[in-house]
Formats: sequence, C-alpha cells, structure tokens
Amino acid sequence: MNRTLYRTRIKFCGMTRPGDVRLAGELGVDAVGFVFADGSPRRITPAEGRQLRLALAPMVGVVALFRDNTAADVREVVRQVRPALLQFHGDEDDAFCRGFRVPWMKAIPMGGGEAWDARALQQRWPNADGFLFDSHGKGGAGGTGHAFDWSRIPTGLHRPFVLAGGITPDNVHDAILATLPWAVDVASGIEAAPGIKDGEKMRRFVAEVRKADCAAD
Repeated sequence: MNRTLYRTRIKFCGMTRPGDVRLAGELGVDAVGFVFADGSPRRITPAEGRQLRLALAPMVGVVALFRDNTAADVREVVRQVRPALLQFHGDEDDAFCRGFRVPWMKAIPMGGGEAWDARALQQRWPNADGFLFDSHGKGGAGGTGHAFDWSRIPTGLHRPFVLAGGITPDNVHDAILATLPWAVDVASGIEAAPGIKDGEKMRRFVAEVRKADCAAD
C-alpha cells in the first residue's frame, strides 16, 4: 500500500450519546459504531440509533454491529438507522450477511488463539467488503479493552482490514506502524465507562493516528 495516497480511517464504536457523536464528527472521524448485539453494555435500540443519527456530521458513516441477531433485527436497524456498513461478530455465514443489500464486514475473533488463513477467510466470506480483527474470543462482541498479538493478522488479504481490540491513545501509533491497517476501531480505549466516551481520550486518539500516518509516509 502506498501510504502517501492513503490515510488510516478511524471508527469510534459503541456510541450511546449525541454529544459524543457530534465530537467524533468535529474530530474528523470517518465512522461511528452503534451496537445492537444482545448482552453488550453498549447496546442501543434501533429507535435510539435513529436519534443518534441526528447528531452525525456530514460524511460521517454509521456502522451497525450485530452478533447472531435475527434477520428481522438486522432489517429493522437497516430501516430505521440506515447504516453505511454492517459489522457481524457471530456465526453469521456469507449468505446471511449479504442478504440485507448493505456493505458489510466480518469480525474475526483473535482472542481464542485460533490461526486464520487469508485464503480461508476470503473463501468462507467471499462477499465481505472487509475484515475486522478483534481481540474477543469466538462469539464475543468486542470492546474488551485487551489487545492481541498483531503479528497474527494473516498476510495476503485482498480486502481492507480493520484493526480493533485494546487500541488506545497510548498504543495506536505503534499499532498502525506495525500493521498498516485500512482503519482502526476503538471503543473502550476512549471511554470513561462503557458507552460513555471521554473527550480528551477521543482527541488524543485522533492526534496519534495522524502522527502515525505522517511517520509511515
């Protein structure tokens, strides 16, 4: 990848408050994530997601996160929230994920020690627009605050990948230089509590990403 032509995209995930969504836009974040997975402390309803959309800055996208939700659940979120991208963290197969006619990416659990091969990933989910590598174990929704060994990211991927899991303002600079991801995804690393973002951490995170992009160039 020619780093002079690309920059690292930023996604702030697990948003629950309009003020945090507005600040993300002011900081130049590319996307915000809304969690609709059962059991997550950051879970919101489709109606709440629709209201949060009102705080979006122009050209900031919404990513809707699911974990083994029903097709009816996903369709309702698509109808009310109009996400730009769907993110699946469960056992969803390719046919299920592509059935909503919205671009989507598959989250790959890196916390269980399983080795993933780029060819196998792309064969299993051939229609995925990208992959997200997170530190949760199989069946988890992310947001654990723990990093994984970045050297385990499979090489040879022909799709963009997103780095997640334990990314913070303190380590995102090194994470980008080590992996050169298409994007970085952060939730707990910019929080005061689950779903409650910390403005200063949000600012520092963006600044460290931009610094890493300059260093990579």
